[in-house]
Amino acid sequence: MRLRFFATFCLQSIRTEIPRLIDGSRYLLFKHTILRELNEMAKRSPQKTKYKRILLKLSGEAFQNKETGHSLDIKAISKIASQLKKAKAKGCEIAIVVGGGNIFRGGESLHIDRNTGDYMGMLSTVINCLALQSSLEKMEVPTRVMTAFPIPAVAEPFVRRKATRHLEKGRIVIFGAGTGNPYLTTDTAAALRANETNCDLLIKGTKVDGIYTEDPVKNQKAKRYQKIGYSEALSKELKIMDAAAFSLCKENNLPIIVFNFFKQDEIIKVLDGKPVGTLVGGSDNG
Repeated sequence: MRLRFFATFCLQSIRTEIPRLIDGSRYLLFKHTILRELNEMAKRSPQKTKYKRILLKLSGEAFQNKETGHSLDIKAISKIASQLKKAKAKGCEIAIVVGGGNIFRGGESLHIDRNTGDYMGMLSTVINCLALQSSLEKMEVPTRVMTAFPIPAVAEPFVRRKATRHLEKGRIVIFGAGTGNPYLTTDTAAALRANETNCDLLIKGTKVDGIYTEDPVKNQKAKRYQKIGYSEALSKELKIMDAAAFSLCKENNLPIIVFNFFKQDEIIKVLDGKPVGTLVGGSDNG
């Protein structure tokens, strides 16, 4: 109702009052801008989720086909894009940070300097960002890629206010190149970007349905935590995210949910506030 009133007011102003105040060329530009904004507002889905804005962290391995050895698997990327399109249709604003381990994992090569290796890893994340952007845009989902250091031919440089504006306009924003600094992981980049863009929740999509007392693949008796505090997760050295990422979230009381992204529509359950995966932190800072 409020949107309809605002649209009517704008259209009446365009037709009557504004032409008397500005010249013809400026009037046409103003009219075009207003109509474009109204059109974008109409396209945005009303929020139907518990969380207004979330950041999803995906590992690079989610993009690969381990059976064939291909670093980028089109079918896997299309499935990811399909899940994101469904989540966006719920009216949630979505940011994403992706890893690059499917192409090159910085810091792991014995023959490459650590700093150089980490920058190579950052460039790997950008390749994944562009692959995901292409898949989303084929599904007519508006998307922007923003990188921690300038690569103007393929992406926008990260500017906090600009990233927030993209999210407000209903675009999915994919952050690439980590933090732009060596020695810091994409988990830390996810925690940093989630806090910078005022996200309500950081969700880490994995291939397991939460955090366990032990590796559930190695020990079938391992128990899943439904909820765990930041400090407990750090003290028990549960290897879900690195210590820097946990610390950033703890300091800013940003809750984390670890869940199985590849289970059909699991991300929708997370957005609806259903008990899925493992909640880290939340209202309890512990």
